[in-house]
Amino acid sequence: MTPVTIIGGGLGGLMLARALHVQGIPSTIYESEASPEARTQGGQLDIHTYYGQLALADAGLTDQFRAIIHEGGAASRVLAQDGTVLLDEPDDGQDTRPEVLRGDLRRILRESLPEGTIQWGKKLASVTALGQGKHELTFTDGTRVTSDILVGADGAWSKVRPLLTDVKPAYTGTTYVETYLYDVDARHPATAAAVGDGGMFSLSPGKGISAHREAGAVLHTYVQLSCPEDWADSVDFADPVAVRTLVAAKFDGWAPELTALITDGETAPVSRKIYALPDNHRWDRVPGVTLIGDAAHLMPPAGEGANLAMFDAAELAKAIAANPGDVEAAFTAYETAMFPRSHQEAVDAQEVMDLCIGERAPFGLIEFFTQVGQGA
Repeated sequence: MTPVTIIGGGLGGLMLARALHVQGIPSTIYESEASPEARTQGGQLDIHTYYGQLALADAGLTDQFRAIIHEGGAASRVLAQDGTVLLDEPDDGQDTRPEVLRGDLRRILRESLPEGTIQWGKKLASVTALGQGKHELTFTDGTRVTSDILVGADGAWSKVRPLLTDVKPAYTGTTYVETYLYDVDARHPATAAAVGDGGMFSLSPGKGISAHREAGAVLHTYVQLSCPEDWADSVDFADPVAVRTLVAAKFDGWAPELTALITDGETAPVSRKIYALPDNHRWDRVPGVTLIGDAAHLMPPAGEGANLAMFDAAELAKAIAANPGDVEAAFTAYETAMFPRSHQEAVDAQEVMDLCIGERAPFGLIEFFTQVGQGA
């Protein structure tokens, strides 16, 4: 069968290669990073029964997935600014949204692929349409390849997306500042107790502190700020102490066990500007190319991004397998289902963002957690 060319070795690209392999369809991933160890792979992800776990089952990786679950990590709590517990939901152990480390999930997907599937150190420089669905890919190392079936799984700033649309991600008005604490039960016991076993959210209109306990007594924090797009550019992130002081000042008067997530941070703070594509983002069919994951439907972080990327990949692989020799029929079938699915999830993601640091914070999020817990 015609090999599939995949740009990007994140969760979506890896899942697509695995799902295609299960169907007996060859593929090659071109990944810009030099190796699997080139950088840290982010924090924990909650993998849902209705997207991520379905994709992992299609890929034959359910057992491997269950082996990397952080038991108890799906607990959630909401704290007031003074540290008072407003909501405390323990992990129910039902594995409807269990937590796993992104790096572990990427590892089991990588290990499931035939040797040589991933070409490391291949950063895409440009793509040229050659006609009849073929594309020439030029990489920054000067090498070139020609694809007959091209899938962009290359994230927010996709180099493949411009083949389909000129729409670019726009700033959402929110920036995150990321920090870590280590060996927290011994070194930061009050903060560890405040966060609890899973996710902790202390929120108010325009700002919030969210943290998650990761395996190995690690607390991973995202400070959420409503601010102009250029705010982070005006801050000297090369001076970690100054950044911590500046950010902590925005939470003056909050409980010290909460602000310690900022002031005691043991890694240099990192800014994460939050961008999104329009919630109804779609494109007209262009021969030989499509997108999955954030490349197709970048949205605010609300727990569905990784799940959708993997589900996109599994569904696309099934569509290709169901239409042998007719990639246009496969891509049409995939996109016809993906567009409305991603539209609804993007709308929901923006609503969750508003619940976190909009005018109803934190009580809107409490209502949301309560409804989810009741199966609403």
